Amino acid sequence: MPLDFSLTTEQEEIRRLAHEFAVNEMRPRAAHYDEHEETPWEVMRTAHELGLDASSAFPDQYGGGGLDVLGQLILTEELSWGDAGIAVSIQGTGLCGAAIVAMGTEAQKRRYIGMLCDPGQLRIGAMGLTEPNSGSDALALETSARKVEGGWVLDGTKQFCTNGGIADLQVVFATTDRSLGPAGIAGFVVEKGNPGMRQGRKEKKMGVRASHTAQVILQDCFVPEEARLGAEADGTETGPGAIGALLTLEATRPQIAAGALGIARAAFEVARDYSLERHAFGRPIARHEAIAFKLADMATEIDAARLLIWRAGWMLAEGIPFARGEGSMAKLYAGDMAMRVTIEAVQVLGGYGYIKEYPVERFMRDAKIYQIWEGTAEIQRLVISRCLLGERQPAVRPEPER
Repeated sequence: MPLDFSLTTEQEEIRRLAHEFAVNEMRPRAAHYDEHEETPWEVMRTAHELGLDASSAFPDQYGGGGLDVLGQLILTEELSWGDAGIAVSIQGTGLCGAAIVAMGTEAQKRRYIGMLCDPGQLRIGAMGLTEPNSGSDALALETSARKVEGGWVLDGTKQFCTNGGIADLQVVFATTDRSLGPAGIAGFVVEKGNPGMRQGRKEKKMGVRASHTAQVILQDCFVPEEARLGAEADGTETGPGAIGALLTLEATRPQIAAGALGIARAAFEVARDYSLERHAFGRPIARHEAIAFKLADMATEIDAARLLIWRAGWMLAEGIPFARGEGSMAKLYAGDMAMRVTIEAVQVLGGYGYIKEYPVERFMRDAKIYQIWEGTAEIQRLVISRCLLGERQPAVRPEPER
């Protein structure tokens, strides 16, 4: 039988290491960083030293860990089980790196991915796509890129950037020629310290509060020609272009889904353990069907989400396109599932679930963003329906892992 759900020795090891890290380094600090909305630099540095951050997923030829797709999903689930906000801080560089890997020339990949993978120094990345007036309509960009001698000048504002303003590398999408429509969009790498880039408002958020989210403001921001992704230093374009890269970034959706899965699993475990200890009417509340059936539904939905996520990961590893929107299915279901499970976890704990003595109220707040970022639940349904109705060609055609 070719179907096999067993994990390799390496995958089991990454799960064990990540789980121990979550228990020892993340959970004891989670409430503090959530309360104070601080960036968990100390935890991030430790994760980088252990190879548990985004660098673990980057190709080994550029200095990354070369972790396989399923290993990445397992790592994300375990870190998000520890704490979603800290997990996003640890792994937030991944989206920036994915854009560079998808779009960049070999020279750009060696330079920028090499910087992010430097074992001796933690460097983080950010990606600027969303703007104040464009979210789900991701290509309706107002940020402009104007060609000048030796490079480009960027002007505009990027909104809701994870690591925005504190990142060492910021990938920015901008319009080079509005008359070309989507074909006129390009990606640029802006390095920290560029006088034309500054942090705008840092957002105060409902959840994932340990993750830094801010505006990035670009004003007369000059970048050299070689900072345009997919372009050689002489201006010759060799990469797939921004549109191809944006479509390829659909491959990150199972990763986001794995984060939602980790939150849901954490909430379920707290609800289960509490319900076995809390007594009502002479026995543990877990022995009452009203609670037992909630736990059964929660566990079933968690397992169902993991199967969707692992299927999408397997397809990525094998180079099979998401012909039916399988990546979006994983993200959609896992995000909605995480909200259902965390709400039920609060309900199982009753009044205690509503106060900060127990972490389920934080889990519920953290879960909500997984229905929103990197494509809202509504956008995922749109993607899936268009695939099913033949209105959209599958965009993800990665090279298979061998």
